[in-house]
Amino acid sequence: MSEVPEEREVTLYPNKWAKESDANTVRRPSCHCMDVPVDGRWRKEMVLHAEEQDTTCEGWNRLLELIDQAAADGREEFSPSREMSPQQWSQIVTLPPTISQLKTVKHLILYGSSLVRIPPEIGEMTNLEQFTPYTSYRLHWFPYEITRCQKLVDSTVSTRAIYGNFKNRPPFPGLPHTLSVCIPKRCSVCDGPFNDPQIHQVWISLRVATDVLPLLVHACSDVCINRLPTPANDYFPRPHLGGLDLK
Repeated sequence: MSEVPEEREVTLYPNKWAKESDANTVRRPSCHCMDVPVDGRWRKEMVLHAEEQDTTCEGWNRLLELIDQAAADGREEFSPSREMSPQQWSQIVTLPPTISQLKTVKHLILYGSSLVRIPPEIGEMTNLEQFTPYTSYRLHWFPYEITRCQKLVDSTVSTRAIYGNFKNRPPFPGLPHTLSVCIPKRCSVCDGPFNDPQIHQVWISLRVATDVLPLLVHACSDVCINRLPTPANDYFPRPHLGGLDLK
């Protein structure tokens, strides 16, 4: 669970979401956050990935270009890895806020990414119907803002890689955290400004499209925390702060 990513050689094979090309072998970041202890008992506190995006790399610049093109041509499917080299795609640890421009996109495909987080601006993709971050094994949580995608009905997520998943129940990182790269500019719930110097952070597990996802909430007040919906059945029954003591 080191914040410094290990590099692992990964062979990317063609599939229905990736490029139609021969297999490509690249070295992309990996992690061991979800390695289940031999006896199944989690004893080590989880930590959020702290990697910052290199905004000078070739992959980031190419991704910005592709988003601008997709916004301009009004396409309904956006799969950046199809138009990037495997090396470029492996350089991306977060999507840029400009995904808010993708108003016509119905299917967002992030297959086989090295992403460690999704920006809250995904909530502005108002026509999103399908979300496919499958085999993005370092993507352990999602922003609460994804619940604003009211047309989202279908998702394909590697559930073994997410916090609190029903298969082996890996613990949630304890809150509060102070990673500025994870904190949105506005309240996750009401979209208002953070007037209170204290940002209220909680985890909540909700059904989003096909999957129950761990969502990180950054709220402006306790009032907004109290407005959160009831968590999914068989998950912790209320918003919580995570940590090893959570049962």
